[in-house]
Parts: sequence; C-alpha cells; structure tokens
Amino acid sequence: MCTFEGKGGFGCNPRYIVEELHKRSSKYEFVWFVNDMGKDFPPYVRKVPNTLWSRAFWLSTSKIWIDNYRKPYGTCKRKGQYYINTWHGTIGFKSMGLWRGEAFSKMAYLVSRNDSKMIDRLVIDSDWCVEVDPKGIVYEGNFLRAGAPRCDVLYGNRVKQRARFRQQYGLDDGIRIVMYAPTFREKSEAGKRSVYSGSWTLDFKRLLHSLETRFGGKWYLGLRLHPQVAGHESGSFSEQVIDLSKADDMNEILAAMDVFVTDYSSAAMDAGFARIPVFLYIDDIEQYLHERGSLLWNFSENSHVPVTNNKEMTPGIDTVLPYPVARNNEELEKNILCFKEETYASRTKSFEEAVGLVFDGKASSRVADKVEEYIWK
Repeated sequence: MCTFEGKGGFGCNPRYIVEELHKRSSKYEFVWFVNDMGKDFPPYVRKVPNTLWSRAFWLSTSKIWIDNYRKPYGTCKRKGQYYINTWHGTIGFKSMGLWRGEAFSKMAYLVSRNDSKMIDRLVIDSDWCVEVDPKGIVYEGNFLRAGAPRCDVLYGNRVKQRARFRQQYGLDDGIRIVMYAPTFREKSEAGKRSVYSGSWTLDFKRLLHSLETRFGGKWYLGLRLHPQVAGHESGSFSEQVIDLSKADDMNEILAAMDVFVTDYSSAAMDAGFARIPVFLYIDDIEQYLHERGSLLWNFSENSHVPVTNNKEMTPGIDTVLPYPVARNNEELEKNILCFKEETYASRTKSFEEAVGLVFDGKASSRVADKVEEYIWK
C-alpha cells in the first residue's frame, strides 16, 4: 500500500480496504510505503521506507498492490500480481491528465501512462468517473464500481466520530466545527515539479461569527492542508483554530465536522454526500484556471449563476453544483446566513442521481471482496 507518493500515512481509500481485510483474516500481511517512518500505523501494518531499493523488494514480492496515487516512473509489475488503484478523489472540480491540455507535462503523461497500464482495477463511485477518467487518469482499463472506501466512515450516523474528535482536542460535546481545506496546488517549471500552498484571504473570524449567527452555538475552525502541502506551511493561529494538517486520514476528521469550506477540493463532494453543509470560497478562479488549464465545472464571474458541469468532459451528464459559491468574504457570509437545509438536501440529492453515485457504506467491503477473489482464485 501507498498513499500520496509516500507523503501520506494510514489514510484515504487504502486504509479502509486494509481495515476490512484485517477484520476478515489476521493472516494477511500488509506492507505500507512511507517517506516518514515516524508515522503511526496499527500493529498489523508493517511500514517500510519509500526508497528505491525498498520499493524494488516489496513491490516485487507482494501479490497485491493498492495505491491512491501513481507508482514512480519505470515501475514494472510482474506476471501474476494484481494492482488496484483507488485514486484519491472521485467526483471533483479540477481537470486532470489530458483534460489539462498544455498544462499536463510530458513527464506527467509518461508517469500516468506507465502506471495506468499496470492497473487491473480502478475503483470508482459514479458514472462521472466513467466519463472523466479515460482522459483524466489516462486509463483505458477495467473499473471497479464499488464506491469510495474512504467515504464509508461518512455514511449514516456520525455520532461516534464527532464525540471522539471533541474528546481528542479537549472540546465540549456541544462545540461545533467547520473545516477549511484549501486544495492542493503544484507548479512545473523547467521540468521540475514543486508544491506550494499560496496564501488564503479567508477571514477566519468573520467565518466563525457568520456560523454562530446562522446555526448558533460556539464554533471552532479546523484548518486542513493537503498532505502534499502540509509540510510547506507553518504559522500560529488563535485558540479557535485547530491545525489538522498533520492527521493522516482526512475523512475520519471530516466525519466529525459540522460544516466544510474549500475552494476546489473534491472532499467537498464527500462532505456533501454526508449532508454536511458545503460552502465554496473561490477568490482566485481566474489564476487557478490559468494554472490548471481547465476545470470540470463552468464557474462564472457571477457567483449567483448556477454552476453546471463542463459538457466537453462529461457529455452524458446534466447537473448543477449544489454548493453555494463565494468569491470574497462578504459573499461567503451571505451564503452562510441565507443557508436553507431543505434546499441544500434537495439539490444534493438531484446531483447524486445525475452522476449515478454509489454511496452506501459498503465500498470497502466490495473492494475487499475483489482482493480476496484474486487471492484465492
């Protein structure tokens, strides 16, 4: 197993698949590549360094590979091995792969193509993925329409996750929490890839005040930077802001949240599936669109115009983004104060039907079934 090229830890889709397989049999041996050997894993998972020689040994001797990203260029799969790629996002905002046009570098294409040719099953959760992924992930193989394993923790009653989080951070049970998770950004200049976090203009104090006015209660903000970016950003925050960037599993934390705010992170969809109110704050759409090459949605200069899906990329789908969009703090405040639960639930349900979503808390079990089918065939 590996997450985010070794930068991640015990999280995302691979975590929930491993947990399900371990429940079924204690005889399975799990090996996980990490860049930081200090990361915490359960005792039944063996963490190994994500180095060239370590990968050469463990990838050569493992029967199953499970990854949420890409294997390094040049990786070769032996005959008889089985590779399940879960990716780290399903329905999203950002264009990927060949959809990015000239913004998709030749090296990125070669890495993607090399990895995709080895994949036996790509885990997806919707019709959306079937339309986007052939060019987005440069993939022409077989899909496993199981749902997203990382979203199983978001399905149904989230009382336990909420209570556990508040106890972990010494918060009263009645405290309400909004997560702010700006998306991952990267640049490629002169053939060199780099990640950056940029700076945000979101007014934390104003955000919390708006939430307290609309929903009542005492609110805290959880700041969550992408695993690829977390090590590049540091700073001190007020006592009402909790830094969640170092935690390995995004969705376990998300399950404890009351509201989610982001710009272009696909985690917005995960939160929406759980009926957590989602607010989009996109103060740099022109710059981001220029850097990304394109987006999967038709964002407008007017925040009040309904955001429809990009038909070039998803021609078989007709839907409208259910999340309120703001380009500045004033618009975000207005969206929060005017938020209506019934309208949000109705729009989200229509969106899920349009994209053919699979979300029932059983994704991990379906992927585990496929793994065991291969192991015992």
